[in-house]
Amino acid sequence: MNARKFFTENGQLAIKNAIVQAEKGTSGEIRVHIEDAFTGDVLDQASYIFKKLKMHETEQRNGVLFYLAIRNRKFAIIGDAGINSKVPKGFWDLIKETMTEHFRNNRFTEGLVEGIKLAGEKLVEYFPYLQNDTNELSDEISFGK
Repeated sequence: MNARKFFTENGQLAIKNAIVQAEKGTSGEIRVHIEDAFTGDVLDQASYIFKKLKMHETEQRNGVLFYLAIRNRKFAIIGDAGINSKVPKGFWDLIKETMTEHFRNNRFTEGLVEGIKLAGEKLVEYFPYLQNDTNELSDEISFGK
């Protein structure tokens, strides 16, 4: 199975809607990137994609990337410097554990949506929506090979 077909059309819509909802009350930015496979370390690959998507260029450095590699059965969550300086130690691990529980039961859409929701809650807490806020990054899922 490839990345573009892993989630159904309805699943992809649910993920995009979760991003839109999570970003409603915050200036933070959330992206989801799904690819078929990678070689090396999952955090290194997620960091590479983070930069490739220019997520480090947000004004408040408050971007969050959910990276999934389907064939490797690996995923990572990367937060930029702004959000990482605010969230408690182990916060990303808590989200990852929540998502892993869903993934173990083949509830991939639900796991990703729940992870996005949890990240959004912290973004709202530490980076509330500003009146002049613009959506700096696309809410669309990006795909790689």
